[in-house]
Amino acid sequence: MKKINLKSILKKTFKKKIVKKKVKKPKISKTKAKTLKIKSKKIVPSKKNHKSIAKNENLRIQKSNEVKPEIKKIKKQETAKKEYKPKDYIVYPKHGVGQILSISSKTIGGIEVQCYDIKFEKDKAIGLLPINKQNNLRPLATINQVNKSISILKSKPKIKRSMWSRRAQEYEQKITSGKIYELAEVVRDLNKGDDLMVDQSYSERQLFEKAYERILSEFQIVLGVSLEDTQKKLDKALKRNLETQQVPKITQKTEQSTEITE
Repeated sequence: MKKINLKSILKKTFKKKIVKKKVKKPKISKTKAKTLKIKSKKIVPSKKNHKSIAKNENLRIQKSNEVKPEIKKIKKQETAKKEYKPKDYIVYPKHGVGQILSISSKTIGGIEVQCYDIKFEKDKAIGLLPINKQNNLRPLATINQVNKSISILKSKPKIKRSMWSRRAQEYEQKITSGKIYELAEVVRDLNKGDDLMVDQSYSERQLFEKAYERILSEFQIVLGVSLEDTQKKLDKALKRNLETQQVPKITQKTEQSTEITE
C-alpha cells in the first residue's frame, strides 16, 4: 500500500489557478506606423554637410551687430484753405501793410508747414506766416472804410485824464489790433497840429509816428495815388501845415527774413 501524503493532496486542492489576461494592443494604421518609424530614425549629417553648415554660420551676421538705419518721417501740418494769393496786399497787426510774394513749404521742428512769404516795405523784411495762422491777417480796407477813418481824423480828440503809462498801453493795443478805425483814433488823439513847441514826450511822438505811417501806407494802396497826395489828404484832415510840419520819415533798413509766430 502506498502512503498517502496529505500535504500534497491539500496543496493540489487549494491551489489557485493563475489566469493571464491578454492585453489588447491598439490597432495602428500603416501610414501612422511609417511616420513613427521615420521619426524614430535619427538623421546623422555627413562630414560634407558639417563643413557647409559651419561656412554658412560664419557668413551669417549676428542680429546684435546689425544696425538698422533710422528713417525720419516728416509730418505734414493739417491743410488749410488759402485765403490769399501771391501779389495780394494784406495787413498784419504787428507789422502793418505787407505783400504776399509766394507760398512755400518749410520744415519747422520736423513738421512740413506751408507758409506765406510776406514782404513788409516799411521794415524792409520778409516774414513767414503759416497758413493755419492766416486768421491773424486781414485784407486792406475798402474805400468806404477809408472815408470813415478820414471823418474820424477830422473829429475832436478824446483824451482821457488818466496816467500817461496807462494811456500809452491803450494806444499800443489799438495800433497792434490792426483795425483801421482804432489807428485813426490814435493819430487823432496824439496829433498836435502845427504846434511843434507843445510839450510832447518821446514815447508820444513814437506812437504817433507809428500809427501815422501805418495808416498812410494803407491809404496809399487803397486810393492808388502817390505818397505825397495821400500825405496831403491826411494832413488836411488833421489840420497840419505841410510847409512847416515835417512828416515822419521812414528810415531805410536792410532787407531781412523773419519768421512770424504767435
